[in-house]
Amino acid sequence: MTVPDVTPVLPVAEWRRTLRWFTDDLRRRPGLLAATVATGFVAAGLSVVPVYVLGVLVDRVRDGASAGEIIGPAVLIAVTALLGGLGTGVSGYLVQRLGEQTLADLRETVLDRALRLPIGVVDAAGRGDLLSRVGADVGAVTRAVSQVLPTMINAFFLGVLTLVSMTGIDWRLGLAGALSVPAYVMALRWYLPRSAPMYRDERMAIAARAQSMVESLQGLPTIAAYERHDHHRDLIHTSSARARDISIGVFRQFTRFVGRVNRAEFIGLTAILVVGFALVRDDAVTVGAVTAAALLFHRLFNPIGALMFDFDEIQAAAASLSRLVGVCDIPDASPARVGEPSDSRVVVDAVCHSYVSGRPVLHDISLTLEPGTRTALVGSTGAGKTTLAAVVAGTLRPGSGSVRVGGVAPSDLPPDTVGRHVVTVTQEVHVFAGPLVDDLVLAAPDADRDAVWRALDVVGAREWVTALPEGLDTRVGEGGLALTAAQSQHIALARVVLADPSVVVLDEATAEAGSASARELEDAALAATEGRTTLVVAHRLTQAARADAIAVMEHGRIVEYGTHAELADRRGGRYARLWAAWTDHGVAAGQ
Repeated sequence: MTVPDVTPVLPVAEWRRTLRWFTDDLRRRPGLLAATVATGFVAAGLSVVPVYVLGVLVDRVRDGASAGEIIGPAVLIAVTALLGGLGTGVSGYLVQRLGEQTLADLRETVLDRALRLPIGVVDAAGRGDLLSRVGADVGAVTRAVSQVLPTMINAFFLGVLTLVSMTGIDWRLGLAGALSVPAYVMALRWYLPRSAPMYRDERMAIAARAQSMVESLQGLPTIAAYERHDHHRDLIHTSSARARDISIGVFRQFTRFVGRVNRAEFIGLTAILVVGFALVRDDAVTVGAVTAAALLFHRLFNPIGALMFDFDEIQAAAASLSRLVGVCDIPDASPARVGEPSDSRVVVDAVCHSYVSGRPVLHDISLTLEPGTRTALVGSTGAGKTTLAAVVAGTLRPGSGSVRVGGVAPSDLPPDTVGRHVVTVTQEVHVFAGPLVDDLVLAAPDADRDAVWRALDVVGAREWVTALPEGLDTRVGEGGLALTAAQSQHIALARVVLADPSVVVLDEATAEAGSASARELEDAALAATEGRTTLVVAHRLTQAARADAIAVMEHGRIVEYGTHAELADRRGGRYARLWAAWTDHGVAAGQ
C-alpha cells in the first residue's frame, strides 16, 4: 500500500520567521496592542486584590474584630472581584479582536499568494496540502485566537502579578513558592523539544490524508471504471490511520507533561505551607498573610495550568501558523512588466521538460503556430500532449528551451495581462456558485449583458440559457442548478469569446461531454477560436481533421507533422493508422 509522503512540497516557515511575522503584524496596530496590554494588567491586578484583602480579613477575624471592621474588607473584596471579572472580560475581548485582525491579514495574504501560485507548483505539492493549509490550518489558528489566546494572555498577566503580590507579603513566602519554578521549567524543557516535531508531523499527516481523499473524490469516475474502490478505500484508511496514530502519540506525550506540571504545583504549595507554618510559629508573619500567600499560589494553578496545558493547542496552532507563513513566503514569480506580444505567432523552440529528474517527458520539441491557425496535438496517452499544452499556455515552465507568443514568453507576461493574450480551456471546468452571468463575466468583468448574449450566440448556447428558470440570473453551482458537462463547456467557451485572447489552448476541452454533445461542442470550440491562434489537444480525431495542421506525438517527441490530408494519405504513418482505426470505430458505432 502506497501512502502519500508527509514531506511537504510547499515550504514551512522556521519558528523564528513565524514569530517575526506575528510580531511585525502586531506592530501595525500599536494603539490596540497597548490597550490590550494595559487592560490585561489592570484586570489581573484587580483579580489579585480580593485574595490579598482576604488575608487581612482572616487576621481581623482571628483578632476578634467587630462587625464594622469586617464589613469594609468584605465589601472591597466583592467590588474588586466584580471589577476584576469585568476587566478580564474586556481584556479577553481586546485580545480576541487583536488576534482576529492579525488572522484576517494572514488569511488574505495566504489566499492571495495561493491564487497566484503556478499551476505546476500546486500539482507538484498536491491539492491536499494546499487545501489543508487554507482549511484545517486556518481552523487551528482560528481556534487558538478565539478560544485559547485570550485565556493564555490573561493567565500570563495574572501569574506575573500573583508572584509579585506573594513576594510583597513576605519575601520568604515568595521564595518558597518560587521553588516550583525549576520544576515548571524542567517540564517545559522536557516537553517542547519533543512535542514540536510531533505537532509538525501531525499537520503533515493530516495534509496527506486530505490529499488521499481529494484525489479519490476527483478521480471517482476513473476509480469506478476500473473497479478500484477497495484500493482507494484502503489508501484513505492507511493515511487516516497514520494521522490518527500521530495524534494519539501527541496526546500521550501531553498527558506525561501534565504529570510533571502537577508535580511542580505540589512542590510549590508544600513549600509555602511548610515555610508559612515556621514563620507563623516564630511570629514573623500572620496567619492571614500565610493564608493569602497560599491562596495566591493556589490561584496560580489555573493560570499556569492554562499556560501549560494550552500549549497543546498553541503548539498545534504554531505548527499551522508556520505552514501558512510558509505559503506567504513563497517568492512571487510574477514577472516584471515586459513588452506586449507583437502578434499571435507561437514559437516553441527546443523545449525539453521532466517532472522527475532523469525521466524526460518532452524531448527537444520545436513547433511554430502561425497567427490565426489551428494546430491539433494527437497521440497516445502519455505522449506528452498535455505537458506541451501547459508549456505553451505558460502554466508550466519548460526545463530547457523556450516558448514565445509574439516574441514574449507566456510565463513572462504580468498576471493582469496574460488573460488578454493566452487562455486555456481544459475538460475540468469549474462553475462558481451564484448567478450564471457572474460565471460568464469572470473572464471580462466589464462586459455588459449584451456582450454576454453575443458570446453565448457564438458558441450556440443562447437556446438552453434562455430556457433556464431565470435566464442569465439563474443560480448555478453549489446550492443552485447543476449544469451538465456540455453546458459547463459552453460556459468555458463563452468565457473565451468574452476574454478575446489572441491565443487559445484547448486541452481535451470536449472530452467529458459524451458522444451526444461532442460534435456540438466541437462546432462551439471552432466558433469560439475563429481567427485566434489555437492549439488543440485532440481527444477526438474529428477535431484534428478540422485543424489547419496536426502534430503527432509519441514518447515526448513530434514524430509527424502536416495537414490531415497529408498525414492520412501517408501509408504506414502513425496518424494514418490512428485515423483508420477511428474511422472504422466511428462507422461501427454509427457516428
